[in-house]
Amino acid sequence: MTLDWPLLSLTTFLPTIGALLILSFVRGTEEEVARNSRWVALWTSIITFVLSLLIWVNFDTTSAEFQLAERWEWLPDFNIAYSLGVDGISLFFVLLSTFLTPICILSAWKAITKHVREYMIAFLILETLMVGMFLATDILLFYIFFEAVLIPMYIIIGVWGGQRRIYAAFKFFLYTLLGSVLMLVAIIYMYQIAGTTDIPTLMQTVFAENVQTWLWFAFFASFAVKVPMWPVHTWLPDAHVEAPTAGSVILAGVLLKMGGYGFLRFSIPMMPLASEQFADLVFWLSVIAVVYTSLVALVQEDMKKLIAYSSIAHMGFVTAAIFSMNEQAIAGSIIQMLSHGVVSGALFLCVGVVYDRLHTREVARYGGLVHNMPKYALFFMVFTMASVGLPGTSGFVGEFLILVGAFQMSTWLAAGLATGMVLGAAYMLYLYRRVVFGELTKDDLKQMLDLSPREVAIFVPLVAIVLWMGIYPASFLDPIEVSVNHLIQQYETAIAAAENSAAAMAAAGQ
Repeated sequence: MTLDWPLLSLTTFLPTIGALLILSFVRGTEEEVARNSRWVALWTSIITFVLSLLIWVNFDTTSAEFQLAERWEWLPDFNIAYSLGVDGISLFFVLLSTFLTPICILSAWKAITKHVREYMIAFLILETLMVGMFLATDILLFYIFFEAVLIPMYIIIGVWGGQRRIYAAFKFFLYTLLGSVLMLVAIIYMYQIAGTTDIPTLMQTVFAENVQTWLWFAFFASFAVKVPMWPVHTWLPDAHVEAPTAGSVILAGVLLKMGGYGFLRFSIPMMPLASEQFADLVFWLSVIAVVYTSLVALVQEDMKKLIAYSSIAHMGFVTAAIFSMNEQAIAGSIIQMLSHGVVSGALFLCVGVVYDRLHTREVARYGGLVHNMPKYALFFMVFTMASVGLPGTSGFVGEFLILVGAFQMSTWLAAGLATGMVLGAAYMLYLYRRVVFGELTKDDLKQMLDLSPREVAIFVPLVAIVLWMGIYPASFLDPIEVSVNHLIQQYETAIAAAENSAAAMAAAGQ
């Protein structure tokens, strides 16, 4: 499908236009600047979300091709272009980014009181980079967006974070940047071989098996850190704990999906032989991550750190599913990433609500909140149930499909992931019981007020998405089905061709 106007570019760069408006035209006293910056950022992000819904409306669910394509010859002498497109794999990641951004801005309405203008500008620029990364159909353009995301996130953690914010920001930046250096080297090598950076063309390019191995590890070094996979996960708990609430929401909601998206977009279709060869490595790392980080989550006393470790466990499901390479597993991985983006973001917002009132995240400081914060207890319960995969919520759909797909690949893989589900229920229900139930005995807790209308407005759309995905998952599965099947077909064709070539060489040798 084509439109007469560049919908993808508008969706990508409208937040940057909003940031420039704040930078150039918002003037007055400090209070006026803060107020106007908030409103400009909020309306810009809402309009961007509406534009992203138009992408969904104009999306043809029967095609696996990149749609609404835009192309401008950026460096024609080098065959490098500014090109955007959307397919079934990237569609909902764009929607997730544009959906969470206005929620993040609204959640920071009162929590952020210093350098408000700069905070809103950072978030709008971050939105442009996230959306551009998912829409890029040129691998160099993808890399630029992929790496540039680090800059506003680094600033958000380092300026508006907690006491150890500088340490957490540097650790986040160095881990994720160093992992991507090898990917840049791999991209340059692929360009030398194929003569182009166009992603659809690179998907059709056949790289030699030994070359695929090196390319696969170069991309893996970057994507594994972004997911993050065990043992390169240690930056995430620190980043989450020190980041402001909205920073944690966007970090868990979108930035952790960059690695999973990269595996689906590059590792599987461009390096299928290496993906098959190292699938068992990914399975082992994923199961270790699921079980180990779930056990670590069980003993956490900081609510944010507990949810951070739960994010690593949930993303372990995703990486195992992606390399199971069957329709149920890959579709489940995408649904799981979308669900986790909404649910984990909502859980961090739940932590932010009580932190804004009591200024502590220590689990032992709470208890009995159901008595004076019933609305909060209700919303917290919905997101807790979604996190543990209760049927009727978004968490169930993704985990069920992943387990079905994993079982087709290996019974031990399915058993390992199922163990993580049991542990996930244990630590989330334990957290909920200690925070919400029990007697309300502490005087400072008795003074805490229930959710304000603004906070209710933040949680209602998140609950709606959780229930919508859980009750009517076909509305999300149908648009991704054709692209997922096309990806699997590409993979199976490449594997079959390699096997036939090996058989022919063996026969010739005899």
